[in-house]
Amino acid sequence: MNSWILLVLCCTLGSQQSNNNVIECSDAACQGTYTGAEFVNGDDVAHQFSNKMSELVGKKLKALYGTGQYAKVDFERLKMTTKGMGSGSVQYYLYVPFTQVNKPCDAFTSFDHVGGWNHRPALEERKKQLSKALMRHHTLDISSLQTTPEGLQEYWIQWKNKKTQAMYE
Repeated sequence: MNSWILLVLCCTLGSQQSNNNVIECSDAACQGTYTGAEFVNGDDVAHQFSNKMSELVGKKLKALYGTGQYAKVDFERLKMTTKGMGSGSVQYYLYVPFTQVNKPCDAFTSFDHVGGWNHRPALEERKKQLSKALMRHHTLDISSLQTTPEGLQEYWIQWKNKKTQAMYE
């Protein structure tokens, strides 16, 4: 069964600024695009698209798990582009593919990131924050550093969710 979730987010940031995000999730991947300002009143609004994508990927991995379709993110095929960065308006595209695994204990059901524009992500700090979410004897699965030519740097992180996968603790 190939179920599609279409989520269209229209957010108003600041007093006049409007930005559009479109994220689509299927059983094979989540992908989406943020188009708009890089920064609004000093806030890194374009990079916040990574937060929204991470949230939806985590929800999709849990939904797949709940239907017996065990999966994890395939870091090697993950794609991100940031066209226009530095011009004041950026088109940030993310493709987060899943790979199916045979056993529920091989699946990952939580997903997050740490990154930023033109600076090295604070990976060690993020690992400390996420350590509270880990089950005993489990570790974070962390991608290699992903970068775009325009300077976005991200580490993508997945792990087994304590609540969803409690029987494997």
